[in-house]
Amino acid sequence: MSATFDFSGKIVWVTGAGKGIGYHTALSFHQAGAQVVGFDLRFDQADYPFATQVLDVANAAEVKAVCQRLLADQPRLDVLVNGAGILRIGSTDELSFDDWQACLAVNAGGAFNLFQQTLPVFRQQRAGAIVTIASNAAHAPRLGMSAYGASKAALRSLCLTVGLEMAPYGVRCNIVSPGSTDTDMQRSLWHTPEAEQEMINGFPEQYKLGIPLRKIAKPQEIVANVMFLASDLASHVVLQDIVVDGGATLGS
Repeated sequence: MSATFDFSGKIVWVTGAGKGIGYHTALSFHQAGAQVVGFDLRFDQADYPFATQVLDVANAAEVKAVCQRLLADQPRLDVLVNGAGILRIGSTDELSFDDWQACLAVNAGGAFNLFQQTLPVFRQQRAGAIVTIASNAAHAPRLGMSAYGASKAALRSLCLTVGLEMAPYGVRCNIVSPGSTDTDMQRSLWHTPEAEQEMINGFPEQYKLGIPLRKIAKPQEIVANVMFLASDLASHVVLQDIVVDGGATLGS
């Protein structure tokens, strides 16, 4: 990544940086020379090469306090990546209200809380890039994922609106929507040795297509799109949602 993208001297914030796609995103920006702050509820590894900040993105007061403290020390922000997300599954009538609320509070509310604290900075700078990691579940319904899909669809709509609001200030807002990716979240859905191949093949009885590329994404394949959208290579790209799912949603 660092050979392709140069973020030397850039200030980059990444939520959900404790593990999964968020971790690989923060790591790649660090390797590309950025000064990275990663946010998450927990950081389970013994050591991280980038700065870490424990934060519940769903807690608006906590987000405000942490962001204002960091921005007082370093008032510039070049890139914000909204990567925090949780998965709650279950049929709609069996899903608990708490799970429904949690999905919305973290997946959509977390980005909203970060926007509230960072958009004034981006607007004043008249520069910067925001990349939000949504999901192909915002593009196609999935059985058992009403809460997750709805929260990601809300997140997608929120980010497109923010993109419209910020474009006149030269701030670019874009979205990356991954499909099945090799992370702890994905593996939590796999309960048999054949589960990965079954996901690649699809589940016709669940109205779920397989993956035309015949493979699960690696986190770095998602990150490459995040870094492109944050880079000067995408200087005229705004309000776009790149679906990175190996063709699973047939481009929808």
